Amino acid sequence: MGRPSDSVVRGDACAPQRSLFYALGLTEEELNRPLIGVVSAYSEIVPGHLHLDKITEAVKAGIRMAGGTPIMVPSIGVCDGIAMGHIGMKYSLASRELIADSVETMAKAHGFDGLVLVPNCDKIVPGMLMGALRVNVPSVVMSGGAMLPGNDRGKAMSLSTMFEAVGAKKAGLIDQAELTHIEQNACPGCGSCSGMFTANSMNCLCEVLGIALPGNGTIPAVYSARIQLAKKAGMAVMDMVEKDIRPRDIVNEKSLRNGLACDMALGCSSNTVLHLLAIAKEAKVELDLDMINEVSQKTPNLCKLAPAGPDHIVDLYNAGGVQAVMKELSRKQLIDTGLMTVTGKTVAENIATAVNMDTNIIKDIEHPNSATGGIAVLFGNIAPKGCVVKRSAVDPKMMTHTGPARVFDSEEAAIEAIYAGSIVKGDVVVIRYEGPKGGPGMREMLNPTSALAGMQLDKDVALITDGRFSGATRGAAIGHVSPEAAAQGPIAIIQEGDSITIDIPNGNISLNVDAAEIEQRLQAWEKPEPKIKEGWLYRYSRLVASADEGAVLK
Repeated sequence: MGRPSDSVVRGDACAPQRSLFYALGLTEEELNRPLIGVVSAYSEIVPGHLHLDKITEAVKAGIRMAGGTPIMVPSIGVCDGIAMGHIGMKYSLASRELIADSVETMAKAHGFDGLVLVPNCDKIVPGMLMGALRVNVPSVVMSGGAMLPGNDRGKAMSLSTMFEAVGAKKAGLIDQAELTHIEQNACPGCGSCSGMFTANSMNCLCEVLGIALPGNGTIPAVYSARIQLAKKAGMAVMDMVEKDIRPRDIVNEKSLRNGLACDMALGCSSNTVLHLLAIAKEAKVELDLDMINEVSQKTPNLCKLAPAGPDHIVDLYNAGGVQAVMKELSRKQLIDTGLMTVTGKTVAENIATAVNMDTNIIKDIEHPNSATGGIAVLFGNIAPKGCVVKRSAVDPKMMTHTGPARVFDSEEAAIEAIYAGSIVKGDVVVIRYEGPKGGPGMREMLNPTSALAGMQLDKDVALITDGRFSGATRGAAIGHVSPEAAAQGPIAIIQEGDSITIDIPNGNISLNVDAAEIEQRLQAWEKPEPKIKEGWLYRYSRLVASADEGAVLK
């Protein structure tokens, strides 16, 4: 069986294509080797991507060492932190689909025999993997690694510290000098933001899925080990090309279950639910919210990294990394260790030498932080198709809560009320029309959650939204409410002052209003005008599926 590159380099009919490869400076010898696309998200706007030119060059070196011809092609990438709190965040989740489409386009159009994906931040990691699964040529994910934490007079901090500091300043808890000190020291250099936020969650889960090499999730961006790993990734893809091992051979139902188990153990971002659902669709695997809850119920939470705790990704790395977490889970048969990975070895072989070197960071499986996983899916008359909360970052006293609804039809309106001091202890803030269709784009809402945390209200106020929350969010922040308000979901008819009960241990979220009254309100509901009526976001809003389906395009 021939290679995909045969369609662009073999035979007389491909002489025109070869002439264009020669125009690139490639030689006949290089065209006789497998052509490997190196998809790089390098840019000068995303701190997590600032160094990806170095990672990309190391990947290319590895490919050449193993007898292949690397060809770099670009990918876009949105910096969620810079996009936060304004119209830019509407483009973030939506860009995942553009990235997947562009990987498919570049790979198919140019006959690549294999791919090495070089992302690092939130939507870029799942977007690239989705595209690779769609193309299904031998592929390896090689992420750029985590940022080191900032230093606040000896105390580690991260981007979430920065966002919460804004709320603290508004509440008069810190002054301008302290805010300036934090903003100048929270993010000390390149890499994906230093806590277990969405980017690092997905980088760790790629390692668990077996589509990235051990170390992908936790080796810091600035360590030489990251460059070495990139060279090994280049060599690994060549081995996969030789053995014809493809992404769908690795990312399957069993490896996705491994991913879910480690998601729960690590205390990953709630956004991983959206991305794993989307990845599963591209892998042709059935995955739903009930399965996520099933895994969560039987998988203990072993790690409390920022924002759930004081530790950061570098601490997880020093404790033994993702492989040590998998080793702990394997002690109770909570993962399948017989699965193949891009190392050419099984999970069992990969974790054989892994050691948990710090049980303060990675809890012993016999003494977990909690008996259940870091993420919970809730159902009820507010969210008939489910909603998601990062349970490991919720204060114990907010695990069950009943309070009056404070209803807002946009993130901006909610933030204004929070900063004005009109949200008080016990309230349940409802932010709607921020879902995939209604937003459009299902914005992350780190500003309202961090404002509450900074004002020391995160242990007394809950938030519910059909949008989503940043991986840097902590507190009783419940997102992905499905169906969303713009699709006539029940969240659309909640009224100011309605009583809402949240019961995370029992997986329930309820509007304490008579069923007949709810139905009457739904019948009287009128669909609002779209917030965006032009550009590709308008097209996205018309094609995007619900959050419980991964917010993929139909």
